[in-house]
Amino acid sequence: MRKLPLILALLVVIGLGVFFTLPSLLDRQMNTVETPPPYPVGQPAQQLHKRLFVADLHDDALLWQRDLLKRHDFGHTDLPRLLEGGVALQVFSTVTKTPRNLNYDHNGSDSDNITLLVMAQRWPPATWNSLLQRALYQSERLHQAAAASNGKLTLINTRQQLAEFISAWQRDPQRLAGVLATEGLHPLEGRLENVDRLYDAGFRITGLTHFFDNEIGGSAHGLEQGGLTPFGRRVVARLEAKGMLIDLAHASKALIDDVLSVATRPLLVSHTGVEGTCPGPRNLSDRHIQRIAATGGVIGIGYWDAAVCETSVAAIVKAIRYTADKIGVEHVALGSDFDGTIHAPFDTTGLARLTEGLQQAGFSETDIAAIMGGNVQRLLLANLPER
Repeated sequence: MRKLPLILALLVVIGLGVFFTLPSLLDRQMNTVETPPPYPVGQPAQQLHKRLFVADLHDDALLWQRDLLKRHDFGHTDLPRLLEGGVALQVFSTVTKTPRNLNYDHNGSDSDNITLLVMAQRWPPATWNSLLQRALYQSERLHQAAAASNGKLTLINTRQQLAEFISAWQRDPQRLAGVLATEGLHPLEGRLENVDRLYDAGFRITGLTHFFDNEIGGSAHGLEQGGLTPFGRRVVARLEAKGMLIDLAHASKALIDDVLSVATRPLLVSHTGVEGTCPGPRNLSDRHIQRIAATGGVIGIGYWDAAVCETSVAAIVKAIRYTADKIGVEHVALGSDFDGTIHAPFDTTGLARLTEGLQQAGFSETDIAAIMGGNVQRLLLANLPER
């Protein structure tokens, strides 16, 4: 009997050890690639890729406990690999809640996978039951990484900062601009003034919904899949007044229509597929890609199977070609969804394979430069807050 307390204590220690190592195991199992690096490409693609300003509209790396400044052999991105892949600008999104038994069709909002992940990664207790604090903490992590990066990572809040970064990048491309985004606006926790909290923390792109309906409106994967709520209309007005870009990824069809009816600034879709090459609950119809383009916005094509129906460069290029033919090359961008629990064809060091795929598909160098990042650069230079 004397040994029982010791055995129980040992079991607790073992249990805690498993609990705290689980996030790293999940990261390895859920953020995978079809082919591991290195990713050889032909010399013409290599030479062109080195000249490109590459921008990607969606990466969920901040959710995981990986050190963004250190190179890893799992997951899709970190600063060393982003620089190796030639990325000049990366949008980092903050995931704050996902439902249990997550699926693409119908999810309620009454459960949450992220709470245990947050606790297992030893995030501050304030984040355990506050979606706003989870978003703010991920912002803090990115700011800390930038401060410790010796100038290799710069956070962008304004047009002036981006213009200064581009000038520095042209002299030395071994640097990365980071832009903060939200994966849904449930971190507002129903309070309009929290738009200002997010803005002050550096958020400049705001997804409205994620995998469930929220106070703003309907998700493509929610139960009701409705349009903008009255609160959502107030939020959209506040976002536009602050100069924060609205992201329609994961939005229901009704929500997209409602936002299109009231928006006065360009809209974007950070990571998506299109119904023309891959039917699916969250992939955009021709009508929606045309109306989003008409606002002056851009559409980021994703890399995973539900977005493009295959895990391949060819499938990504096919979706890009279809979208460019419908709305013009100037409205198409990259939206990898790296580190968002997807199986991708490559990690971020393999982006030259996409450049090569676009070459083989007959895109001109000017068009490739626009798709690979020029369109995102133009959108942000015109629509971020001025100073």
